[in-house]
Amino acid sequence: MRALLTVAAWVVGALLVAWLAGPLFRWATRTRYGWIIGPVYGACRLPAVVFLVIAALFASVPGGPGGWMSAIRHGLLLALAAACAWLVIRFLQVTESLALGRLAHEPTVNRRQRRMRTQIRLIRGVTAVIVTLAAIAVALMSYEQVRVVGVSLVTSAGVVGVLIGVAARTSLANAFAGLQIAFTDAIHVDDVVVVEDAWGRVEEVKLTSVVIRMWDERRLILPTTYFTDRPFQNWTRHEARVVGELELHVDYTADVDEIRREARRLVEESPLWDRALWVLQVIAVTPQTLELQVRVSAPDGPSSWDLRCDLREGLMKYLREQHPQWLPRSRGEYQP
Repeated sequence: MRALLTVAAWVVGALLVAWLAGPLFRWATRTRYGWIIGPVYGACRLPAVVFLVIAALFASVPGGPGGWMSAIRHGLLLALAAACAWLVIRFLQVTESLALGRLAHEPTVNRRQRRMRTQIRLIRGVTAVIVTLAAIAVALMSYEQVRVVGVSLVTSAGVVGVLIGVAARTSLANAFAGLQIAFTDAIHVDDVVVVEDAWGRVEEVKLTSVVIRMWDERRLILPTTYFTDRPFQNWTRHEARVVGELELHVDYTADVDEIRREARRLVEESPLWDRALWVLQVIAVTPQTLELQVRVSAPDGPSSWDLRCDLREGLMKYLREQHPQWLPRSRGEYQP
């Protein structure tokens, strides 16, 4: 009866602490730091109550060399490790959401904010993995047999380390590559990259993989080692603005100045142009045609793609309807 009363007192005390903490946190949400305290309290309230109750039970249940009380205490230790990991992971998740919420979500944000978004997500993933592994380690080391095996493994750490390294070399390489990507500014979330002969936007950078949202809404998932072992194009590493190019072939008789005026009109009327750069030049002369190139800037990769398509369509329509004689032609000499 005394043991039951002790357990009940500890549990009631833990619940009382959790109940009294509610009004305190609700008052704190009305202060200048309420934007932090409110979400943290809402996300961590349940795991915190579970942790306090399990901790109270673990502290109140008497231990012993054996018997059912010892088994209950061991089970409470396992539950306490799981509850602690749950609480820490929920705290990491809500702090990640708060940190990302303070940053702009537009793909045209500056390089510093895109780098911070990438690093915050990777740091949260790494810490969550570490916390989970620590909880599993605490749970396993609570067994006497596992502790004995652990001591024997430590004595042969060299051989075990080599075996683990050989077995998990791919996963470890991807993990280290993910950290390298996050802190060397190779790519960031929302960067526009060209991989596998197609362009897309970096949607998510995980510890072992990178998710690319392609232009046609497909998702291309690549290991992080892809971006450390192979060359790729990053159109927005320093800024979101993209300069696109399109080529056009016309006949030798075409008036380049008039085509340039029409191209300028199309560019200035397009809402996709960022008013920064545009130029039309003759870049090559082939045996049959003049090759014209239009270079035009846009605020981001998708806008650049759409702008080039619109200009190509508009210029071809202008040549076809207004000056069909400027379209490419093949010439021959007739000798009767």
